[in-house]
Amino acid sequence: MHLLIQGCKRNDRDSQRLLYQHYYSYALAICLRYSRSAAEAKEVVNDGFLKVFDKIDRYNVELPFKAWLRKIMINASIDQYRKELKHAHQAPVEQAQLMHSQPVAVSNLSHDELIALVQKLTPAYRAVFNLYVIDGYTHREIGKLLNIAEGTSKSNLLKARENLRSMLDGMNEMPYGKAN
Repeated sequence: MHLLIQGCKRNDRDSQRLLYQHYYSYALAICLRYSRSAAEAKEVVNDGFLKVFDKIDRYNVELPFKAWLRKIMINASIDQYRKELKHAHQAPVEQAQLMHSQPVAVSNLSHDELIALVQKLTPAYRAVFNLYVIDGYTHREIGKLLNIAEGTSKSNLLKARENLRSMLDGMNEMPYGKAN
């Protein structure tokens, strides 16, 4: 791995291609959680790798490369979120209503089904949910990253969880064999 990174620092295209191929799936898994679609996630991955290759000379070889790459991919996803905020004219999001049906066991859902549910959240809810629940950021850190108040981060997390619960309840109400 050290030789591959050294090649990338010299702008060697073969080294860059090999690094990209080696970590593409890992990077895509991160970006899928923040994106509203697979196509958007792929775009964010590509943007992220451009940043990786641009900043590879700043990488400290004493630290795990995967952790450094993860941070860049999360930041690339946050950059995409900020672009969406600037250009989106979103309708107000309805408050999720909690239903009193039997909850769907999350363990019965596939990874892809869980990602699909998270992708249905609004960009603001999706970003806070991922940063807090999956990536372990505090509300204070999320506030700084997304330029929102700490209380807004907490509120968005609560609403994201309510929306996900509502979606899971909706799945539970579907007739047997009618899942899409």
